[in-house]
Amino acid sequence: MKTIKLGNISIGEDYPIYFIAEIGINHNGNMQIAKKLIDATFITGWNCAKFQKRTPSICVPEHQKNLIRSTPWGDITYLDYRYRVEFEKEQYDYINNYCRDKPVHWTASVWDIKSIEFILNYDVPFVKIPSAKITDNEILSECAKSGKPVFFSSGMSTIKEIDNAVNIVEKYTKEYVLFHTNSSYPAKHEELNLKFIETLKDRYGCIIGYSGHEYDLEPSVVAVVLGAKVIERHITIDHNLWGSDQMASLEVDGMLKLYKRITDILPTLGDGQKIVTESELEVRKKLR
Repeated sequence: MKTIKLGNISIGEDYPIYFIAEIGINHNGNMQIAKKLIDATFITGWNCAKFQKRTPSICVPEHQKNLIRSTPWGDITYLDYRYRVEFEKEQYDYINNYCRDKPVHWTASVWDIKSIEFILNYDVPFVKIPSAKITDNEILSECAKSGKPVFFSSGMSTIKEIDNAVNIVEKYTKEYVLFHTNSSYPAKHEELNLKFIETLKDRYGCIIGYSGHEYDLEPSVVAVVLGAKVIERHITIDHNLWGSDQMASLEVDGMLKLYKRITDILPTLGDGQKIVTESELEVRKKLR
């Protein structure tokens, strides 16, 4: 299993789980909410606060741009809504300084070439490609050529599409993490297929992550048992906030519980080698 250095943190087989708090657009364009979510990432011991960066004029399909959507800002076009929740340079400059002072890592999922160029102006530990863009060869290539480790999710994808993405990324870098995910929000337990984590690990020999969209905590713990070394979950300060991702996100209490459950279970996994433990030796003398 490979090892990747993310700033001051190493990830891989012999290192602790790397926790990504997916803020996404759960900040609803409000920097005060974004700050609270970064605070939550830091105080719960998670490693990285992750946002999403889009150029709405590029990413929103033409047939959706003028659709009217009911929002906290009234009935506006879908394109206007996407701009309302999109942070730009002023906000990301603030985020960069705020996270540096904690300190906590931050980065963003990138949805188009301009957004890749934008995020690379900052010293982020990695760039993330969302499941929706795993079939975009140009985005895969540009991220892989960036000099940053590449994290990419495989939701909604066939094995052939995943093979293609891995082949493109490996042309330029060996430092990547491939995430198993189900892209439904929320994801149903019977559709999670967590054993596919083992398949990905065997097929590609890379570091595997799990990006969970389910309501509860147990699948993320199971993902770690099956070999995931990076865990990503959406987070929110309140499930009742406006937005389609809020209900499938973890509140602060859930973040604390998941961190503790995973860190508590790690020592129980061992290394797979059978030995007679020190505490068994006395029992062995008595019973044999």
